Amino acid sequence: MDAFLQPLMPIFSHSSSQESFERYCTGLLTDLPRKTCDGIASAVADTTTERLQYLLTDADWEAVALDRQRTEQMAQASPAGGMLAIDDTTFPKQGKHSVGVTHQYCGELGKRANCQAFVTAEYVAEGPTPSTPMHWPISGRLFLPDDWASNEERRRRAHVPGEIERQSKIEIALDLIDRAIDWNVPFELVTADAAYGHFRDFFEGLEERELRYACAVKCNFGVRKPSEVQARREAPPPKRNGKFGRKPKRHPAPLYRVDGVISGLPKKAWETITWREGSKGPMRRQFTALPVHWGKGNQTRSVDDYRTTTSEEGWLIAERLPGEDGGESETKYYFSNLPAETPLKELAMAVRSRWPIEQFYQDSKQHCGLGDFQGRLWDGLHRHVALAMLSYSFLALTRWQAGSPSVLPTLPEVHRQVLLALLTDLVERWAQMKRPELGEPFAHLLSRAPPPKESRSVTK
Repeated sequence: MDAFLQPLMPIFSHSSSQESFERYCTGLLTDLPRKTCDGIASAVADTTTERLQYLLTDADWEAVALDRQRTEQMAQASPAGGMLAIDDTTFPKQGKHSVGVTHQYCGELGKRANCQAFVTAEYVAEGPTPSTPMHWPISGRLFLPDDWASNEERRRRAHVPGEIERQSKIEIALDLIDRAIDWNVPFELVTADAAYGHFRDFFEGLEERELRYACAVKCNFGVRKPSEVQARREAPPPKRNGKFGRKPKRHPAPLYRVDGVISGLPKKAWETITWREGSKGPMRRQFTALPVHWGKGNQTRSVDDYRTTTSEEGWLIAERLPGEDGGESETKYYFSNLPAETPLKELAMAVRSRWPIEQFYQDSKQHCGLGDFQGRLWDGLHRHVALAMLSYSFLALTRWQAGSPSVLPTLPEVHRQVLLALLTDLVERWAQMKRPELGEPFAHLLSRAPPPKESRSVTK
């Protein structure tokens, strides 16, 4: 861990901040139930609550700078050709003074509630073992609702920087993708759920950046059939009616809902595909794909109207699970601009590749204290999240280096090894203090642990 943190130390201008940085990261890797400044200070040696709070609120360093240095460090150890997953997570909060908190849908609670929404980007390696890929977070940013973005008093109290304007989650996601590009993250495909993929602005932003993508869409997402688009393009321009009449305008091809297009397909158009091994056996579904153009603007608008768009040809992908009675369960829909020659199995694997970001949210909240920040300020929240992402990245890198690509331990298993190392260090400290009566109950653990490296004690 010292070797992992050492390249990041220059981000902190003072030695006291560097020490607090190392102490805070160590605290995030403990098994404390709540990894707050008070909790960490009570369990980790050589620090105090005040020092840790100063690190989060007043010390001279930027969370984005830490994200960048860590990301570039992780990118060098990650295989090329990976994927970039976009999603957001929520932190339930009471009251109304924590920055960005508002009454909105809270995924953690499964209902509308007071919470903060944080948009993040995740690197996912594409390798021979899709059941256990290497993945780690890149960066994130708080979504600032309208009742915060336009309220100067609330912004002032929460120390929201003046340059932070009201941005949609789509705009934040595109900014995070720009960061990943600038920071040399080795990805080739962007994936997201329907909360992002359903909006054409997101696809337009990805296409402006010349990126490949495979994203979920909702059942009423609009597409056009290639044959009809081609026919409209090749049709002669409409003639003027009369000598002085207004020149008629071209109109786009018809727009169809994706559920209507898929429902008309025969049963033989579907193929059962297994894309990876899950914890309960093979992951298997039925898939189908057909070429379409995504579009917006119906036939009442001309092709010159800014509200009308017809994309380049891509793939409409559908997924379903056959019902027990021969019927069909709920169908899921995706759109991708992967090449026309892409096999159906590769399309299926692409649209099913975003699950590691959900795993990151679950594991980082459980093992790295991602959702444990109790402050109210903008910088404090972003710094805590940056430190939690760093701690998770350390576990992810340790996990990747712990075994062969075909047999990797789970992240909780790696975390248990880290906890064992912390406890071993604790027993060694007790032994140095010549108090064997304290160390004796834990002596059996030392026989199962590797010899501890020489380092200063990290726990009281």
